[in-house]
Amino acid sequence: MKYLIVGLGNIGEEYRNTRHNIGFNILDALAKASNIVFTDQRYGFVSEYKYKSRTLILLKPSTYMNLSGRAVNYWMQKEKIPIENVLILVDDLALPFGALRLRAKGSDGGHNGLKNITSVTGSQEYARLRFGIGDNFHKGHQINYVLGKWSADELKELEFKFDECTQIIHSFVTIGIERTMNEFNKRK
Repeated sequence: MKYLIVGLGNIGEEYRNTRHNIGFNILDALAKASNIVFTDQRYGFVSEYKYKSRTLILLKPSTYMNLSGRAVNYWMQKEKIPIENVLILVDDLALPFGALRLRAKGSDGGHNGLKNITSVTGSQEYARLRFGIGDNFHKGHQINYVLGKWSADELKELEFKFDECTQIIHSFVTIGIERTMNEFNKRK
């Protein structure tokens, strides 16, 4: 079975290690732990990863956040991956820092990357792992916060959270979305 695991983010040095790029960071941590590398391909940086007889296509779109749907749709078609085998890794302002919420489907919640994926694929029926980045910003400064760098304290915690994200990805591809949500969403 094939799965498409998409980490949302923006390409370019100015976006490296920003809150909005948490999807890229999760996939980078998974790749480092698994000794795999990404190659620059059409619409993104891609790697293939085998886990328990499943093939995971890891994708970091190069289309910028607001056009992520192009990359997702292209790789779904190219690899013949159904939407129920797609998992999007995304930042979420509505969750406290480090909180993880797995959902089988749903609205974009105001996130432009998810909005574009829904628009291009014509469906909200894809799984998403929302990574809480918190909302510690003054009114009117949301963009600066989202595109801002992690604090030193946050950076210390991220490594542990990346391990948990990898566990969720592995669980998603082996036991499915429902059982994975039941196991991981109840954790604090």
